[in-house]
Amino acid sequence: MSEDPQAVPAGRSPTVADVLALPVLAGGEPRVVTGGESTDRPVRWVHITELTDPASFLKGGELVLTTGMPLPDDPAGVRRYVDELADVGAAALVIELVRRYHRPPDALVRACRARGLPLVALARDVNFLEVTQVVHTLILGHQAEAMRRTQGVHEAFTALTLRGAGPEEVLRAAAEMTGRAVVLENLVHRALVCEPATAHAALSGWERRSRTASATDRVGLSGPEGWLVAPVEYQGERWGRVVMLPGPSPVKTGPSPVKTGPPPGETGTSPGRTGKTGTGKAAAGPAFGPEDVTVLERTAMALTIARLTRPAPWERTAHRNALRDLVEQRHRSPADARARVVALGLAAQDARFVAVLVDLPPGRDASDAETRLSEELGATGAQALVGLLSPGRLGVLLALRPSRPWRAAAERLGRAALDADPGATVCVGAPADDVSDVARSFRDAARVAEATEPGRPLPPGRSFHERSDVGLRRLLFALRDDPRVQDYAERQLGPLLEHDARHGTRLVATLRGYLDAAGSKTVAARSTGLSRETVYQRLRAIERLLDRDLESGEQRTELHVALQTLDALRTHPPSGSGFPHDR
Repeated sequence: MSEDPQAVPAGRSPTVADVLALPVLAGGEPRVVTGGESTDRPVRWVHITELTDPASFLKGGELVLTTGMPLPDDPAGVRRYVDELADVGAAALVIELVRRYHRPPDALVRACRARGLPLVALARDVNFLEVTQVVHTLILGHQAEAMRRTQGVHEAFTALTLRGAGPEEVLRAAAEMTGRAVVLENLVHRALVCEPATAHAALSGWERRSRTASATDRVGLSGPEGWLVAPVEYQGERWGRVVMLPGPSPVKTGPSPVKTGPPPGETGTSPGRTGKTGTGKAAAGPAFGPEDVTVLERTAMALTIARLTRPAPWERTAHRNALRDLVEQRHRSPADARARVVALGLAAQDARFVAVLVDLPPGRDASDAETRLSEELGATGAQALVGLLSPGRLGVLLALRPSRPWRAAAERLGRAALDADPGATVCVGAPADDVSDVARSFRDAARVAEATEPGRPLPPGRSFHERSDVGLRRLLFALRDDPRVQDYAERQLGPLLEHDARHGTRLVATLRGYLDAAGSKTVAARSTGLSRETVYQRLRAIERLLDRDLESGEQRTELHVALQTLDALRTHPPSGSGFPHDR
C-alpha cells in the first residue's frame, strides 16, 4: 500500500497522530483511549511485539503494536508492563481489539493514564507488517528530506554571509524558512530588527517580556512564552541575541480520520497535536522542531560574522529603518507603530513627539553628523530616534513628556546639530500627541525645509526654523519649481526684464523701490538715490510696458508677489532658467 509522504509536514518527524491518520492504520478504526494530549510525540520506529517484557528491545520513540495476547492477567503485571514501556520512552501503545480483547482492559487504561502513555485501540484487524513497512518508509524518507533541507539551510546562510548580507536580510531569510517571527535585540533589550515586517505587533511590551526570558549560552528555549533564543557575539563578547517566537506552523494539515470518542464505559481524549505543555500552560502553537533550531543557529552565526564585517552600528540602522517606516507610514496599524517605537526604547504612552529635519550642506559627511548628534542626545538622556532619511538629510524624532516644553528640547537639539555642522539647516514640525501623527509632524518639517533657502538667517534667539516662519517670500521659494509660479512671474514682469536686458535700464529696480515704499514716490526716490522727476518718468515707462496702473493697490500687490517670486527663482533658479538680475 502506498502512502503520501506529504502527510507529514516537512521539517519534523511523524508524530503518533500523523501515523494514526495514515490509511494503513485508519482502516483499523483507531481510537485514542487515553493520552490524547501526548499524541504529538514523534515516532522514530514501529515495533511489533507479543512479549511480556518488550521494553528490553526498545530504545525510545517506538510505536508499539500488539494484539494484546501477551498482556498479564493481573493488574500488577499490567502496571509493570506499562511502566517499562513508559520508562524506556515508547511513543504509544496500540492494541488490536480482535483476538483476545474486544474492549481495552480497565487495568491497562488506568496504567496508561497514570503514566501519560497514549493508548490506541484498533476495532478492526490491521496488517502490522504492512504498518511497519509504510511507517518505516515514511520515517526514512523524512529523515532524508530533513537532511536535504538542513543542507539547504546551511547553503542559504553561507551565501548570505559571503555576500555580506545585513541583519535585515538574514532575519528575513530565517523568517521565510520557518514561517515564524524572528527578532534581533541588543544587550539592553532594544528590538533592532523584526522580520517579517508584518509581525511588528509581536513587539508589544518587548522589553518587559524579553527580560523574563533569561540569556542562554547556546540555542535553547527561554522564558514563559517559550522563546527559542540564540546569542549573538561581537569580538568574543556577547552583543545581543536573536529570538524566534513560537506561533502557528505555516504548513496546513488535512483533517485527521482518527476517531476521538471513547468506547462505551471508557474515557477518551482527542489526539490533537496542541494540548498542554510540560508546564501545564496552554501551548501557543506547534513546538519548535530540529529545523527551527538549525535555522536559528545559522542565523546567530551569520549575524555574528556580519557584526564583525559591517562597520555601521546596527542601532543606527534600526533607527533609520524605524524613522523611514514612520515617515512613509509603512506600519499596518498605529499599534504596530507604537510597538516598534517602544521596542527601540522610546515611550509611546503619555508622550509628545516632535519631528526634526537636519539638512546638511552638499558634500558633508552625513553619517558622521548622524553619529555625533546621536551621541549628543544620548549623553543628555533624551529619548530620540536619529537616522538618515536621505542623502544629506537627517531625521530626528524626539519623545517628550507632555509637561516638558517642546521648544526648549528643539532648541537644544538645534544647537547640537549646528555644533556638529555649522552649515546645517534645522527645521521642526508641529508636535504630535501620538505615534500615528508622527508622519504629519515630519511633513510639517519637510514643508518648512522646502521653504528655507540655504544660508537663511535664523530667527533671533532660535536655532531652528518652524512653520510660523514661512511667510510669502519663503512660500514662493518652496513653490519655485512649480511651472505655474514661473509662468506667473514671467507674465507679470517679462516685458520689463526684457527691456532692461536690451537697453541696460534699471526699471525693475525702480519698481522694487516703489513697491517697497508702499507706493510713495518720494520715499522711492530717496531710497533709490534718484530725483523725483526721474522716478516719475520711470514709473510711467513701467506702466506703459506692463500695461498696469501703479495707483491700483491690487495691481501693486500682484507685481510685488511677482518680484518676490523672481527673488525665489534667482535664489535657486530652475533648470534652464534665464532670469536676469536687476541689481
